[in-house]
Amino acid sequence: MARPSAVRSALGEARRLSFWAENAAPIGLLVLVVVFAALSPTFLSPGNIKAMLVAAAILVILGVAQSFVITTGGIDLSISATMTVGAVGFGLAWQAGAGFIASALLAIIASTVIGVINGLLIASGKVTDFIATLGTLSLATGAALILSAGKPIQVTSIELLRITTGSVGVFGYPIIIAAVVGVLGWFVMFRTRFGLHVQAVGGSEESAVANGISATRVRIAVYVISAVLAGLAALLLVARVGAAEPTINTSYLLNSIAAVVLGGVSLTGGRAKIVGPILGALLLTALANGLTLLGVSQFYQPVAVGLVVVLAALLTRFQKK
Repeated sequence: MARPSAVRSALGEARRLSFWAENAAPIGLLVLVVVFAALSPTFLSPGNIKAMLVAAAILVILGVAQSFVITTGGIDLSISATMTVGAVGFGLAWQAGAGFIASALLAIIASTVIGVINGLLIASGKVTDFIATLGTLSLATGAALILSAGKPIQVTSIELLRITTGSVGVFGYPIIIAAVVGVLGWFVMFRTRFGLHVQAVGGSEESAVANGISATRVRIAVYVISAVLAGLAALLLVARVGAAEPTINTSYLLNSIAAVVLGGVSLTGGRAKIVGPILGALLLTALANGLTLLGVSQFYQPVAVGLVVVLAALLTRFQKK
């Protein structure tokens, strides 16, 4: 049995706003699961759980990508457009007769180019991250439309079909891929020297440089990481849709940032988390899914997401330093 002193300590911690700020994503996800399970009998059915996890996979990957950038105090507004460029790159390569592997590599390379441009503009060109990634968002959007002539590129690939339909129990291949990305992201962030450098640059760039860390290289690297993961997400997007769509889905951009905010990553940099943004991505997916099952109009769903994110942002004021 728990000691009375330990129970009192836990209750005292729960009363503090910092507790809710630190655990906004897991608490919010738990509350949503309980509420939607009570209101909809199909919410926790194996089929719906599998559908939610598959739907969350892309956002999980983008949330991990955005976490690396935001930990340095930056932001990647071009991430959804980068994913679109990767999708179009895959579609064009496939249409030209390239195999799955070659097309997938081209998709990731095409996305990586955007990340390199972002990194060089921000780290070497000293352009603010907001302006630089806003510019490359427009650049990537235009490039995707020009390369595809503004038309979706149909893709019929056995490999993509396997990714879409394959599963281990309720865990579809997309969420398994996303989980691997999450584990690798956590390891890199918290168990490697590079991850320590990312957090140091975000915490205090001057101090990091004084300790021999190349802030320029770190900033370029995080935008490249973001772009590579966006390219990987592009493959899952093409697999899910069955085509390379040249128009960007801005909800992925907004929700990737929202997942990071819900996950407790500081928007001012220096405070890293990986599990939090993953749970934030699951929370946002569960919220959209639950509202759909309850018959709530899609017009109201962005309002609900916005309210959740604003509440989480307000709670970040009370996070422990």
